Amino acid sequence: MTLSSKLSENIKYINTELPVGTSFDLITRDMYLGETKAFFLGVNGLCKTDVLQQIFSDLQNPLYVPSGQIEDIFRYVRSKIGYAQVNLSDSWETIFRNVLSGPIALFIDGFPQAVLIDARTYPARSIAEPDLEKVTRGARDGFVETLLFNANLIRRRVRSPKLCFSMHSVGTESKTDVAVAYLTDSVNKALLQKLSQTIDSLQVSALTMGAKSLEELLLPKRWWNPLPSIQITERPDVACSYLLEGHILVLVDNSPLVLIFPCTIFQFTQSPEDYYKSPSVGTYFRLVRFLCIPVSLLLMPLFLLLTAYFPDFSNRWGLLSSGFLSKSRLFFYILVVEFILDLFKYSSSLSSGKFSGSLSMIGGLIIGDIAVSLNWASVEVLFYGAVTLLASLSISGTEFNDALRLYRILLIAATGFFGLPGFLISLLLVFLSAATTPTFGGFSYFWPLFPFNKKALGRLLFRSPTPKAQPSSIWDRGNVRH
Repeated sequence: MTLSSKLSENIKYINTELPVGTSFDLITRDMYLGETKAFFLGVNGLCKTDVLQQIFSDLQNPLYVPSGQIEDIFRYVRSKIGYAQVNLSDSWETIFRNVLSGPIALFIDGFPQAVLIDARTYPARSIAEPDLEKVTRGARDGFVETLLFNANLIRRRVRSPKLCFSMHSVGTESKTDVAVAYLTDSVNKALLQKLSQTIDSLQVSALTMGAKSLEELLLPKRWWNPLPSIQITERPDVACSYLLEGHILVLVDNSPLVLIFPCTIFQFTQSPEDYYKSPSVGTYFRLVRFLCIPVSLLLMPLFLLLTAYFPDFSNRWGLLSSGFLSKSRLFFYILVVEFILDLFKYSSSLSSGKFSGSLSMIGGLIIGDIAVSLNWASVEVLFYGAVTLLASLSISGTEFNDALRLYRILLIAATGFFGLPGFLISLLLVFLSAATTPTFGGFSYFWPLFPFNKKALGRLLFRSPTPKAQPSSIWDRGNVRH
């Protein structure tokens, strides 16, 4: 629906569609520009009041309209409104979406267009390093909940004229801004087109949880696929490194998370810490992190399997120092320790930083000692559980780590109930679950292992020196599947 050239009809329509006078944050004002009537509409708190005061003070100056009447709105906007971000619109949908996002609308009698002045400002927290992706050295900034700030953090690092941010709107009620960032010369055009079309076709009322909600809408998954299909980061340096390699970034307003497309399982084993150390040290810790994946997944199930079903092997290797324990008691011990460790990890992550560290350490020592004394656990099970927890915490991707935890619980349960056949069958189910994990665009989740790419796999396993790690070419991953 378009505007009317009569100001009174436009004001009547505004009062019908918006709760003007009822909602305290909607501000309006009748004005005169010379002898021409005008009407102002905005949201209190989302506008730069000092900027608007200066603009309206100038516009209401009689010298701005010597003849008394505004005859050409296009010329008037270009010559009298000196603010940088100003445009005209004749669509009510566009006007309401802009006003509720922060810009103000100025309606002038006699013209079927509204002047949109983007003098918005948002409440925003300061830029700080994200808690889940800390590094000992390197940049200390992180994405925040304001989309424009996040785009500026990316533009500050990638000052290329080929960097583009295309804007989309998602949610019939929320009208959430979603920006797709890419380099025009290196992006996969088919993947970009598919991603843009998918975002525009989403039928949802609101992105309740920001980027996480958009992730689930873009790529619905089945319950037996707990592994993450889209990489998420809060670090601008990580996002820009993937951007320069031909990936696509998706930024969501009100969310400090950035989605990275396409995605493979090996991306969750990477850490920016590797690149803030020397190549040899970075390679060593990267290989240690790779080793932590099978340790986190298999240590506890293998311990249960060997001690409960192969006692001779367990005695030969000294896996148990307390002598013989029945299968059911070992199974019970492991389940108790898994629950306690998950409880400590979850409670410490949600507790205040002032006492979460001491709470988890002291609580772990006290409860662990009491659990052994009451025969709710054994020292060996606590030790292997602690090693498993340390291996899990060394994996940089939290979503990937949580998926491994579910796989580990499945392996423990199947091993405890069915022994070696249960362990082998559940291990096969884990591999099938990982192999069937969907990815956006239909790329292989295990690239560059399958399809095999020797050079790309070497870059993943070993930290290359900076001169050799420059993204001079974009890896070929095949065609996008629709």
